[in-house]
Amino acid sequence: MSNDNVISLKQPEENCTDLLTELLRNGAKELIRQAVSAELDELLSHHASLEIDGKCAVVRNGYLPQQTIQTGLGDVEVKIPKVRDKSQQGIKFHSLLIPPYLKKMKSIEELLPVLYLKGISTGDFTEALQALLGKEAKGLSQGTISVA
Repeated sequence: MSNDNVISLKQPEENCTDLLTELLRNGAKELIRQAVSAELDELLSHHASLEIDGKCAVVRNGYLPQQTIQTGLGDVEVKIPKVRDKSQQGIKFHSLLIPPYLKKMKSIEELLPVLYLKGISTGDFTEALQALLGKEAKGLSQGTISVA
């Protein structure tokens, strides 16, 4: 009888797609899009009185490059809209929901110490995170919590 208590975590298959997870991920993407759009609409309505030649001075102007955010559902791609300020007052749109440079949700960062306290050694973090979040668990490793 072996005294070995190491449990190998099941690795997600490359082409394996969980339909429910994919549905939730798509729903999250749409919900984020709607919430950010509502934030933008509020900004535009707040500055609607600013006009140049009878036209609105602050207008919607495309999107920033798409960014990927790590969530408990896996990676979710989001697009943040931009505005153009023709009045040259420096008005810019910054989402409160998705701040610039957000790469992973706070709940993901809080997961790491819990895994450590539950007995997963720092050397096994990469494997554990890939099993939980998929192969795209970038930026999450033993070094993330080993800094003390």
